[in-house]
Amino acid sequence: MKLTFKQGSAVSLTALSFAFGAMLPAAAQEATEDAPKIEETILVTSTARAAAAMEQAARTPGGTDVITYEEFADRFLVSMRDTLGFSPGVYTQPRYGQEVRISIRGSGISRGFHMRGITLLQDGAPINLADDNGDFQELEPIFFDHLEVYRGANALRFGSGTLGGAVNGVTPTGETAPGVYVRADVGSFETYRGLVSAGAVKGKLDAWGAVSADTSQGDRDHVRRDSVRFQGNVGYQVTDAVSTRFYLSLNDIDQELPGALTLSDALNNPTKGNFVGDQARDIKSIRVQNQTRIALGEGELAIGAFFNDKELFHPIFQVLDYTSQDRGVWARYDWESGKLGLTVGGAAREGETDAKRYVNINGRSGALTFQADQEAWTANLYAEGRYSVTDQLTLIAGAIYAEGEREQQLNFNNGAATDVLGTASFDAFSPKFGLLYDLAPEIQLYANYSRSAEFPGFSEVAQIASFVPVDAQTAWTAEIGTRGRAGIASWDVSLYSADIDGEMLQFTVGPDIPASTFNADKTIHRGIEAGLDLEFTDWLTLRQVYQYSDFKFDGDAEFGDNTLPVVPEHVYRAELRFSHDRFTVAPNLEWVPEGAWADYNNTTRTDGYTLLGLTGSYQATGNIDLFLDARNLAGEKAAGDISAVITATPASAIYYPVERRAVFGGIRARF
Repeated sequence: MKLTFKQGSAVSLTALSFAFGAMLPAAAQEATEDAPKIEETILVTSTARAAAAMEQAARTPGGTDVITYEEFADRFLVSMRDTLGFSPGVYTQPRYGQEVRISIRGSGISRGFHMRGITLLQDGAPINLADDNGDFQELEPIFFDHLEVYRGANALRFGSGTLGGAVNGVTPTGETAPGVYVRADVGSFETYRGLVSAGAVKGKLDAWGAVSADTSQGDRDHVRRDSVRFQGNVGYQVTDAVSTRFYLSLNDIDQELPGALTLSDALNNPTKGNFVGDQARDIKSIRVQNQTRIALGEGELAIGAFFNDKELFHPIFQVLDYTSQDRGVWARYDWESGKLGLTVGGAAREGETDAKRYVNINGRSGALTFQADQEAWTANLYAEGRYSVTDQLTLIAGAIYAEGEREQQLNFNNGAATDVLGTASFDAFSPKFGLLYDLAPEIQLYANYSRSAEFPGFSEVAQIASFVPVDAQTAWTAEIGTRGRAGIASWDVSLYSADIDGEMLQFTVGPDIPASTFNADKTIHRGIEAGLDLEFTDWLTLRQVYQYSDFKFDGDAEFGDNTLPVVPEHVYRAELRFSHDRFTVAPNLEWVPEGAWADYNNTTRTDGYTLLGLTGSYQATGNIDLFLDARNLAGEKAAGDISAVITATPASAIYYPVERRAVFGGIRARF
């Protein structure tokens, strides 16, 4: 099966999305009699599903988090940062528009674009490309019922063996979100967004779907974005023991790129954008997947398959015109009996990309400069066993074995016909050991020691044109921590230390040259991931997250024991939430006491900053409420994200300013 988008695909995809959306309210109305009722809620989160996810997370001997829709519903959802900003240990920093840096425990720390080192999943199925690189823009946060974050080796049950772990976005179903839900947002920089979703149940069949449309001029020059997205699923209860669900995702995303700035411009002229080459990243994709669950005695087997077709039109130093198809299968079996528990699973993904580059003529394709066929394959097998020694103590042991291959057939390069085949193969075995101790009914202590492995993708091994010898990155990580509740306090605190061999690091060479990747010798990532909530009364709660990051070279021949750039040492976020009757008001704070290093030689460091914001909502009726999201109220100017270089100079255009002052608001309704 091969699905491609050719000329006019933007129109067809948009029309298809709205066609689905137009059918949703009618389908929901038709099945109203059979649908369970929503009581006193306007939002879409299924309390039962989120509770089950939290119970599963609590059985993990390490850092985990479950984020429900209510926790980010009052925010204008620009990017994944707006859902993950208060998840302990998750570093999120906006670059522009919907582009954001996402890093856990320093994963992909120097990657100046997209994401590496974290396994992204949607409803349990991996969405990373076959070369393991991730593109989170295709995960629309406004659709999620809840998100599950498993940091580091704790993500083994999702088939993740990376340093960062996994993030799983879970969408609603017709059973969990029946009826019609609509949302309309408006705000600064000519920003508008609309959402309509609907769910219905009819006997053994249920369906849910949503359409989202978004447009904004953005807070910098040349950063306009437009998107139309559809997300939907249909489930059927085949028998009491067997259920199956089909998913469909459609994305039509256009994003202008403003480029990075010098430090002076980031601080004094943060609205400045780069118009040279009319740089952009336009994505059109369709994804279909299936998940079938089968109850087998005291266990459950989940099996799935997916197919993704994607077009990327990406004018940067040249015009990148990539068409790719990725497909995969996965399976996971969970079993519990008395004191024993077992999870066994595996996944296999393969994909091919028709990669072309052209001379960039003001955002249009000129002469062909590069053409290659790229094929990738990644597969893993994993298992984790649990044994309850006593009612309080559980021992955990597991392992994941992964293999991968990257192959590039170079057909054309800068005017010269060529026939060069480049290949790279990788494999790794990563064990894990852990323990979980229930100190009290609501207090846990945990510890684990694990190995991780990350294989390079095409951005690393196929730099510019030909293959380069970039090796896999491996690490041994030790983690201890605690989570629980006592009195007014609930917490989740982890301390970790990772000894990394061959960390894949990037540095920016120049504005017209893609970032280069190299393997460091030895590096160390140490840190604290802390979340602390204080519920003073039923109407006043303080939510806090703190992240300490100590990432360094370890006796490197060139950089000694220098600190790795990009991520600041300390980041603190807090939100004080007042709730009374129909009103909710929540002032929030982000504090970075001292900025990050900009270069590997540690010659330039950015200043710290403090961002003040406010969210709030008012329930006008039982079915309608209003919400507000105000950001950077003090108008702070600072450098947020950084593209690392070897040595920074005043002319280095590597900085992205923090978000400007902005106010967004909207209305939500459920019928």
